[in-house]
Amino acid sequence: MTDPTAVSQDIDLLAEPRLVVEPGMAARVSAVAGPVLQGMGYRLVRIKISAEAGCTVQIMVERPDGSMQIEDCEAISRALSPVLDVADPIDRAYRLEISSPGIDRPLVRRSDFERYAGHLVKVEMAVAHQGRKRFRGLLGGVEGNAVRLHRDDTRADEDAEVVLVMEDIADARLVLTDELIAESMRRGKAAERELKQNLGLAPPPPPHARKSDPAKSNKPKPKLDLKKKNAAKNTPKNTKEHRLAAERARRGEIDPTEGD
Repeated sequence: MTDPTAVSQDIDLLAEPRLVVEPGMAARVSAVAGPVLQGMGYRLVRIKISAEAGCTVQIMVERPDGSMQIEDCEAISRALSPVLDVADPIDRAYRLEISSPGIDRPLVRRSDFERYAGHLVKVEMAVAHQGRKRFRGLLGGVEGNAVRLHRDDTRADEDAEVVLVMEDIADARLVLTDELIAESMRRGKAAERELKQNLGLAPPPPPHARKSDPAKSNKPKPKLDLKKKNAAKNTPKNTKEHRLAAERARRGEIDPTEGD
């Protein structure tokens, strides 16, 4: 049975507008491709037109949960190619390329900044903030119409915490880290498992299994302090003091030092 809450979340994410959009010819491709992708259950991430192989139109696409499989790219290409041929938004011959956003992906929607809170990002502003246009640091999530960033490129006289207005951002992209790679692998395996279940190639999840919220933050978990962990692990649990205390408790005796 389909989870109505999950379906509602997917619909909301599909309808969410992009904060970063393309100008010119790419905008014309977006106007044609966007509605088709949304109707298929995918979100447009970004369109890039380059001179590679004469002219290449690269369309980045994702599922509402941020995942993408090869089968998705193939299905989108088959559905989108004839629509673009009819609309003819490109004034020359071109090669169509459908791709996933990649691990070090661009962040183009509010939910992207929420989902990847805690990860390292690079941001370029369309409007300078405090005299700067480029920032790099850990993404702290969304606050109203802005994102909080803990910079890792500050000088001694600069504040590490900055709040950047989302509408003033020209480009934001994740930086490749071990934590980001691990998270991407986990999400990819989950998407592959779901695809197999939908195709009947794998058993369905148990009734008590809960589907993760695609808009939930994937902030890396803090690493354990191994020194504290080992110290607690190596603390003796059967010393003479422990045995005497246990014997007094068994006999109902009270430690005269308690309560002082």
